[in-house]
Parts: sequence; structure tokens; C-alpha cells
Amino acid sequence: MTTSSLLILGRGSDPASERGVSCPGELPPASDPTLVERARVAKAALGDRLFVLGHHYQRDEVIQFADVTGDSFKLAQEAAARPDAPYIVFCGVHFMAESADILTTPDQRVVLPDLAAGCSMADMATYDQVEECWEVLEDAGIADDVVPVTYMNSSADIKAFVGRHGGTVCTSSNARRALEWAYSKGSKVLFLPDQHLGRNTAVLEMGLSLDDCVVYGPNRPGGGLSTAELRDASMILWRGHCSVHGRFSLDSVEDVRARIPGVNVLVHPECRHEVVRAADEVGSTEYIIRAIEQAPSGSAWAVGTELNLVKRLAARHPDKTIAFLDKTVCFCSTMNRIDLPHLVWSLESLAGGEVVNQITVDEETARYARAALDQMLALP
Repeated sequence: MTTSSLLILGRGSDPASERGVSCPGELPPASDPTLVERARVAKAALGDRLFVLGHHYQRDEVIQFADVTGDSFKLAQEAAARPDAPYIVFCGVHFMAESADILTTPDQRVVLPDLAAGCSMADMATYDQVEECWEVLEDAGIADDVVPVTYMNSSADIKAFVGRHGGTVCTSSNARRALEWAYSKGSKVLFLPDQHLGRNTAVLEMGLSLDDCVVYGPNRPGGGLSTAELRDASMILWRGHCSVHGRFSLDSVEDVRARIPGVNVLVHPECRHEVVRAADEVGSTEYIIRAIEQAPSGSAWAVGTELNLVKRLAARHPDKTIAFLDKTVCFCSTMNRIDLPHLVWSLESLAGGEVVNQITVDEETARYARAALDQMLALP
């Protein structure tokens, strides 16, 4: 459990970090025209021994080989529901594969095709930083009143920290239920690591005011907050965000309304507060998919989430106008590290009897992280 170090591009790597990690072995070239067939053959050779999970934000070339698609927690649950599959290939990012390892059996092997597929949001809260934050809360005399809640988009270390301190994990679908549970246990919540999901849920769904929320900055002494500010706050938000959803702005919303008359603006709750307020609908990735599927033919939608998913929705529903909320292309750069060459390499390695890029969470961390995940599953 160490603070992640910054690495200059091309000058070294840190195997314990999500940054700058290269895969061992020889990857097939991205231009290889046989990649699709090679993936198909390797997957067929593995048969029931293999279960491939694909996050909604993955490329189409990868998602076509997924046995199940979904958001991060749904996929971890799906992995746990397949105890007879010794190999779980997780086409997503590092924290998702960690959760799958925590929830699967000791005999199963979870593989991440590219170890450099991390998550910038998860990187914004390290274990040491959160421990230091807790010490600040103790010094302010409020730690006993604080219940920690972490978003699913966090490392196993952070989930374990929350589990040790009697907190819970949440998703964008059940954040309100998680916060209601937390406030039944204490008068304050430390919400990690996405400030926008925490703020939007607290203010727009639970009736708290913006004045009830403060933002703890892990790179500033005392989080940049006074003792009085911490004592007065009901919601202590971590200064973290999603690099994709955080880019959408009020200008984006106003521009798309001007360009597409009658458009419905649908955004993820990881977006900024002013963007969510200006939208017509807000919801999780699964909510966004359902809303588009159930929308009437001929309707127009501007969707504020990752571009791979928006493009896929547009292709699936040609009877509707489906546009990306921002004019600028915005893929999730770390999700897009999982490409066909990495997938083919990992599948062919498994078919040849070699387990590559296995994701493992140590026993103690897994135990406390599992406690936080189980608390989420037990939410009313």
C-alpha cells in the first residue's frame, strides 16, 4: 500500500501501479488481419473454461467477444456467478478486475489483457492519502461521526479502508441508498473518490444543500479545509473526478440544444453539478441504455457518457437521433487500452496453458474490501 509515483512516459514502469505498465510477451500487431479469427479460435479452444466480461465502454472489436456486457459491479457479480470457469478475462480496467478477484473463488484466475488499463479517478485516491485524511478527521474530533462510502470506481485498498471503518461501497445506481444507510449510522459521510457523484446524489436526491458539502483536497495540508468547515459539513467530498464525464460543461448542453431542436439531454451522475442540473435526465450507464431503448422512435438524444457506448447506442437505434453531448471526441483512454491485440494475446496464452496478467488482491485487503462490498449488497 504505497502512494503511486509519477512516471515520465517511456522512462520506466512500476508493476504495483496502474500507470506505465507494459505487458510481457509478444503482442500481435494491431494491423494483423487475422486477429478476429485468432480470438475466435482461442476462445473456442478454451470453451467453458473461459468467461469473458466486457464493460460498456469497451471498443466494439473487443465487446464482440464478451459473454456478458455491463457496468463494473454487474460484471463482478457475473464473474462470481460462474465458479466453474477457471479463467475470467476482464475487458475493463484495473479496479474492476480487482473486484472480480475479490468476489470469485480462490481457484479462479482473473486476467486483465493490458495491465496499463487503469482508471484516472481511482488513481486520485491512494490508501496513504485516505489514511492521512482520516487522521485529519480524528484531529478535528469528528471521525467517530463519519461513515466512509466509496464509489465502485476505487482500488481494492480504498474499498478495504472503507470496510475497516464500517462503511460501504456504492454504484451510480444505488448511491442514494448507500448514503441513506450511511446517514443512519453517522451524521457525516466521507465520499470517495468522485466528488460529482457524491454532490449530485446528496443535493439533488437527498435534499442537502451545496453549503452542506465541502471538498477535501488530498494534495493540500488538512485537505485545504479548516476544522470548523469539517465540523459544519454533512458531506465531505474527495477531490476526484472522471476524466470523461468531468469534461462535459454547461456550454456543451447549451450548444447541443441549439444544434438539435427538441433534443433530450441524458447524462451520467459523474458529470459536474451544473451539467446534471441542466440535463433532462440523469442516470447510471445501465439507466442510460434502458432510457434510449425505451425512447420513442424519432426522438432525439444527446448523451453525456463515454463515446464508445454512445456510438454503439446510435448504431443499435437508427430510428432515433443519438448524439454525443460534446463536440470533441472523448473516449476513455484507459478503457481503450484493451484492444484486440491484447485480447488475442491473453486468450492465446491461456489456451496454451499460460496465465498472463493475473490480477490478485492480497487476503487481508480482500477480506475488508469484501466486507464493504457485502454491506452494499445488504443495503435495503
